Amino acid sequence: MRFDERFIDELKARLRPSDVIGRTVKLKRQGREYVGLSPFSKEKSPSFFVNDDKGFFHDFSSGKHGDIISFLQETERLSFVEAVQRLAGEAGMQLPAEDPKEAEREQKRAGLSDWMDLAQKWFAANLRRTPGKAAREYLDKRGLPEDQWERFGLGYAPNDREGLKQALVQRGAKPAELVEAGLLISPESGGQPYDRFRDRLMFPILDARGRIVSFGGRAMNPDDRAKYLNGPESPLFHKGSTLYGLPEARRILGAESKNDQAIIVVEGYMDVIACQRAGLPAVAPMGTALTEEQMERLWRVSHEPILCFDGDAAGLRAAYRAIERSLPLLKPGRSFRFALLGAGQDPDDILRDKGAPALRQALAETHGFAEVLFRREQDLEPLDTPERKAGFKARLRNTASAIQDKDLAEQYRRDLFDRFDALFPRSPQRAPWTPGQGKRGFGPPPKLGQTAEGAQAMQSLFRAIEPVPAALAHGAIDDPERMDDHLEEIAAHGFGDKGLDGLAQELVRLRLSGHSLDSAALRRHLAQSGHDALVREVEKAAAKSGAPFLAANAPLAEARVRWSQAFDASTRVAALEDALAHARDVPGQDEAFRRLKAERDALRRAIKAGTIWEDSAGT
Repeated sequence: MRFDERFIDELKARLRPSDVIGRTVKLKRQGREYVGLSPFSKEKSPSFFVNDDKGFFHDFSSGKHGDIISFLQETERLSFVEAVQRLAGEAGMQLPAEDPKEAEREQKRAGLSDWMDLAQKWFAANLRRTPGKAAREYLDKRGLPEDQWERFGLGYAPNDREGLKQALVQRGAKPAELVEAGLLISPESGGQPYDRFRDRLMFPILDARGRIVSFGGRAMNPDDRAKYLNGPESPLFHKGSTLYGLPEARRILGAESKNDQAIIVVEGYMDVIACQRAGLPAVAPMGTALTEEQMERLWRVSHEPILCFDGDAAGLRAAYRAIERSLPLLKPGRSFRFALLGAGQDPDDILRDKGAPALRQALAETHGFAEVLFRREQDLEPLDTPERKAGFKARLRNTASAIQDKDLAEQYRRDLFDRFDALFPRSPQRAPWTPGQGKRGFGPPPKLGQTAEGAQAMQSLFRAIEPVPAALAHGAIDDPERMDDHLEEIAAHGFGDKGLDGLAQELVRLRLSGHSLDSAALRRHLAQSGHDALVREVEKAAAKSGAPFLAANAPLAEARVRWSQAFDASTRVAALEDALAHARDVPGQDEAFRRLKAERDALRRAIKAGTIWEDSAGT
């Protein structure tokens, strides 16, 4: 009989482990857990722990751990099906009806699962053979010793188009089965299937029950287009519901039952391995943002999973995306905490450079959901005017209302408003301003043009903006997403016109804030933040550019490509300026200097004449 994971999860949710296990083991409450004598070995001092919150038992005397199903299998020698049937009766759950088609599908999945197991063994053997030398050197450089390879099932896929295919076909596999399992690729144009993974360090991906359902591979060739490659969706593997490392993380949680440890979500395979080597229960999504289904799976294991990100702009952006997606799903006892590491650091780096204690300490320093949520709204724009402060407070109110649980939404509203009041305490009554009073808001407000930002804005309004930079800025405002692959370059070089630098910085800051503003909302924000006149000047200048990506009938995908090509050409000028500055006075670099200068001048002429569009179209 086949039981899907939702049925099993519902079964576990209805029964408390302490009630089921307490019928055969005398348990005594100890803090948040129950303790008793081991049912698996003779002992005088209790070392058997049951944790209802985590749904686990762990026996320190024998090392055995698991859930209520495996407990019945261990103690009463029941099969998995028999244990589930027994528990379903206790929980008042009706067993799923036998479905001949589902039974057939399950038989098929079992056959595919067998080939996945054999593939893993083949990959593991190749890691230790001559072709796996580069992969072994890579693991050595990452500080992962050989005695850990088997624990994490690591292997190597040789740079052979049909190596795995031939090995499994010789064992009786049909190529069509291996294509369905995601191990082979069947060319769309026809022809024979070939190996999906080639010249890659291989990581087996397991489902919640510890069965191999897919693989992830890291390219050994630095020029490979995809650094990491996961298997495709298949009858075994559903990317949006799978978490890499979950079975081992559950084992660690069971073994650490004396500690109130939460499951940790990191970003990559090696980060998961680093954390688990340090005794931390870590998992990772499949190279994408967390899905709602993955969040639900995490909450079944921990009330407050920890989401770990780099503390840089990209890490904060990922944290803000997680907040946006999880906000409606929050409930009492179901939230997240955030660990923001130092910029450029990840768990694998910390373990390798500073050791396991430093990694455990870094991931113990967490921030609450409400704290990071408040920071996201606070960082959206400068809060230097009453209008912006009022807008900030309105955003906090709207954010709290996105929580579907009404009681929790009200608690969040109060918490966020308390943080707002602490950030902007009401000041005492001040005497009227008189000339000569000092800073801190007591002097007259500076006129536009007296501040650096105001002077830049005024200067840009009284000077003609070049059409091509204006077109790039106009395109970014029309479709903010097209900036995402160029944020660092925009932050460093703007759009190629000094008068637009302030606008460029504001656009970059908004994208990094994690808010998904469409063009209309972005224009409203720019108008409210004092950029309205500049945006109008940009639109006038852009109309003279002839930029094809601004055409009303331009397909979105094509417009984005053309914008990116034109932006790359424009920023190339800035890069050439830097190169010329360094090469100008270097002996023996005259010829290089002349070539760089010629390229820069040609690009400048193309930009000024508008022929950059033809150049970029043929790039």
